[in-house]
Amino acid sequence: QVQFVESGGDLVQPGGSLRLACTARDRITYTAAWYRQAPGKQREIVASITFEHNTNYAEFAKGRFTISKVNYNHTLFLAMDSLQPEDTATYFCNSIYQSYPWGQGTQVTVSS
Repeated sequence: QVQFVESGGDLVQPGGSLRLACTARDRITYTAAWYRQAPGKQREIVASITFEHNTNYAEFAKGRFTISKVNYNHTLFLAMDSLQPEDTATYFCNSIYQSYPWGQGTQVTVSS
């Protein structure tokens, strides 16, 4: 059964913005995270958010990306600004412990 459905990815120009959404099957009551995987590279964590809304960001995401969620709800968000070609990747959500099956992800392509 599908645990996460990611959406919001698109083709954007460098400097552009996107807002990704992740809809979970169950309410998000755990520390959740966004991950990304670029072609030929390993999946890496982008940002995480605890139940109490404490956030943590990968160095490349600091100052540009914002993770958020609605407690007792099913949706996780990732707002991304000042996108660069190196942000091109498929973006996924999961728990911080990657406890659940991975969804299909949503493709973000940054190109002029």
